[in-house]
Amino acid sequence: MNGIAIQAEGLSKQYRRGQREGYRALRDVLAQTLRAPWTMFRRASHEVFWALKDVSLEVKQGEVLGLIGRNGAGKTTLLKILSRITKPTSGWAEIHGRVGSLLEVGTGFHPELTGRENAFLSGAILGMRKKEIERKFDEIVAFAELEKFIDTPVKHYSSGMYVRLAFAVAAHLEPEILLVDEVLAVGDIRFQKKCLGRMGDVGRSGRTVILVSHQLNQIRRLCQRVVWVDDGAIRLNGSTNEVLSAYESAMFSGGRGNGLQRGGERKAQFLRWQIGEPRTDQPHVLSSLGPVTVSFVVELKQSVTNGEHGIALFNSDRQLMWARAAQQISLEPGVHVFSHTFPSLPLRPGPYQWQVSLWDNGVMLDLWDCLPEMSIATEIHQHYMDEWNGILNVPAEFRCYDEEARSIENSTRI
Repeated sequence: MNGIAIQAEGLSKQYRRGQREGYRALRDVLAQTLRAPWTMFRRASHEVFWALKDVSLEVKQGEVLGLIGRNGAGKTTLLKILSRITKPTSGWAEIHGRVGSLLEVGTGFHPELTGRENAFLSGAILGMRKKEIERKFDEIVAFAELEKFIDTPVKHYSSGMYVRLAFAVAAHLEPEILLVDEVLAVGDIRFQKKCLGRMGDVGRSGRTVILVSHQLNQIRRLCQRVVWVDDGAIRLNGSTNEVLSAYESAMFSGGRGNGLQRGGERKAQFLRWQIGEPRTDQPHVLSSLGPVTVSFVVELKQSVTNGEHGIALFNSDRQLMWARAAQQISLEPGVHVFSHTFPSLPLRPGPYQWQVSLWDNGVMLDLWDCLPEMSIATEIHQHYMDEWNGILNVPAEFRCYDEEARSIENSTRI
């Protein structure tokens, strides 16, 4: 479990915009040159860009690694290089183990072959023996729910049927390393749930998985570590909660300004804030659902005789989560701590921002959009699909029982 499954050093990939990367026979090149000899010089006019730039990565055996980033950041290019689908312009990668990849719907399938034939073909490419594939075949077909169409050429499959078979083959033929790119976003909700459960089984079985997904809750549930790819380079590599919190803050904080709004006569100024309880080495990250104490430090240059302290909490969409005001406050000049204790902050994981203010006799002394933002990194108690995640992250106990039997039980207790 401590060995290295994937090691990459200095991976870079260069493309030219508007140019297709594909095979051209010598006769095609000569014919094109004779017809229009000037076209051989057009290549220099194509703009060069780097899809990957000096990416180094190490993945341990049995690790489930998440790759996140915006569209076009370079995630798929990295997986294609690791899958040997494309060659890097520079750098190298060593893969220790049999690789199964599911990068795009239909990758690796031959359209003229049936679902059955493609399942055996994919298994053979992965290095599986025929008997090994036969042993898993019924399980694959049942998972993909294609019993009636397994002997139909896959060119007649819908995109949903295609991806169901592709995922079932990749997940059930047990490669040592599985590379998955956004497959869990395809298909209906029921099948996505099956895929999510299967991915969990794959991870727990000790196999190495690299998963690309924009469904951040899926990353939270499945991955022990996350790599954030941005503009072809690795921007952050670390624990799941740490990287996702930074990523969400960066994605949702654009356009807010610098977070500071100052007004009034500057008789007061908020200096800093932190989570006082529970105490951790990350004073702006909340990772538990228990009691929480949040403290704000303010410096007064003059006394406050009829003060009011306001506090509000906003989510990443600037939606108000909670607010309160403490009135009739009297304070002497100096440094003071405003402390707020909550029995719990059961909010969905992600970035949040406190806003605090101080007034005296109706005049605003200071208003601060607190930085850094607060990251909620608690365990998820929500739906497995991001679009069904609400504001609250409340643990709940589920039980199922026979209504008639429960009625009898209650009458017996009476």
